[in-house]
Amino acid sequence: MRTLTGKAATASALCLMLFAPALATPAAAQDSVGDKAKSMGEKTGANSVLGVTPRTEDFVKEVAISDMFEIQSSELAQQKGDEATKSFANQMIQAHQKTSAELKTIVTGGTVQATIPTALDNTHQKKLDKLKGLSGADFVKQYREDQVSAHKDADSAFERYAKGGDNPALKDWAAKTEPTIAHHLEMAKALDKTK
Repeated sequence: MRTLTGKAATASALCLMLFAPALATPAAAQDSVGDKAKSMGEKTGANSVLGVTPRTEDFVKEVAISDMFEIQSSELAQQKGDEATKSFANQMIQAHQKTSAELKTIVTGGTVQATIPTALDNTHQKKLDKLKGLSGADFVKQYREDQVSAHKDADSAFERYAKGGDNPALKDWAAKTEPTIAHHLEMAKALDKTK
């Protein structure tokens, strides 16, 4: 039998310490990973990568902030964009005002225990501030890239909540709304490819 020494022994011991609990109780280890991912909230992006359903309060917050960002950035695009960008922006404003109103109705109806934020978080505010400082082709390029990224994130959240959300009313709404978000993502991708 071969004996491990030095770095190999240290690496083996570390692996054993890290993975022994998972090897002993695979189901418990998976539950632990899922719980940790849920506790991270949507902000880290870990839930999306792991396919973890967002908590109800995280989903509500993400949707509300996403809608606010879409509306505010699209209002800028109506002023600063080319014709194709302005047309897309107009559709996004109308669509996201609609989802904002629907979300508010569900949450204020008393079946969802969550608070709807009234302002952008730091990440989205920085993106909006960056857009405010751009003009011409630079603005159009950044706005279009932001739209693709924002709709990817939103589509992922809606899809995951529709599959595993714990609030029936919100879960049903997510399932009905997700195809529209997916369509917006395809529109954003197509817009991003145009010159």
